[in-house]
Amino acid sequence: MITSSANPAIKEARRLATRKGRYAAGQVFVEGVRLATDIWRSGALPERLFYAPDLLSPEGRQLLAELEAAGCRPLACTATVFASLSETTTPQGIGAIWPLPQLPWPAQPSLLLILDGVSDPGNAGTLVRSAEAAGCDGVLFAPGTVDPFNEKTLRAGMSAQFRLPTRVCASWSEVEPLLPPTLHCFVADAHAQRAYTAVDWRPPAALVVCNEAHGASSEASRRCTPVTIPMLGAGESLNAAIAGAVILFEAARQRRPDFHNSK
Repeated sequence: MITSSANPAIKEARRLATRKGRYAAGQVFVEGVRLATDIWRSGALPERLFYAPDLLSPEGRQLLAELEAAGCRPLACTATVFASLSETTTPQGIGAIWPLPQLPWPAQPSLLLILDGVSDPGNAGTLVRSAEAAGCDGVLFAPGTVDPFNEKTLRAGMSAQFRLPTRVCASWSEVEPLLPPTLHCFVADAHAQRAYTAVDWRPPAALVVCNEAHGASSEASRRCTPVTIPMLGAGESLNAAIAGAVILFEAARQRRPDFHNSK
């Protein structure tokens, strides 16, 4: 039983709370039954497992048993020590260190999502979750975007980052090699003239979703065709995560086999 937050294993896990610590170690700490279960179901095995017996729910005990059966050796902690690892108000008593996923980037992606300066972790995570649901082949985190493995981004994404190829790009020069020459980029822009429904989304395409306050970066504006979601009410625009989901699911609709027959 770990009784001190100064324990080396606890200190190691806490270092993963920062972006620098995560990428230096190639690991991420994830706390909570639902999120840990989703990652485990995605096929990833934790490298270190912590639990607080006094905080575990029946679902937490079930997950603990599954991970032990898979070969994990859990480290028991007091509730106080576990709370020092958790960023949630009510810790659920189970958390683990996982290797950062290294899913291969698709050679010929058909539909991509690019986040351009999206700094809100809730929006970024929700967009990744929507991208997975809409059938995207990958997500690019362009400059100025929050880290995909930030605890809040992971939680909002429901761990989709462990199932969908994700790349963090420090510059647009790192983005471009990941985009095939035949792929057309569109950027969501509330002031654009072309409606998103007027686009043929069946050829290879990428959707760029930008920071709500600042709009598209100069690099994104230069490379992309702007499209808009026509607004019927008095509001000027939609939340970035909602706008991205609306457009991605229009692309998914057009890519269905029955699309031609339904027109």
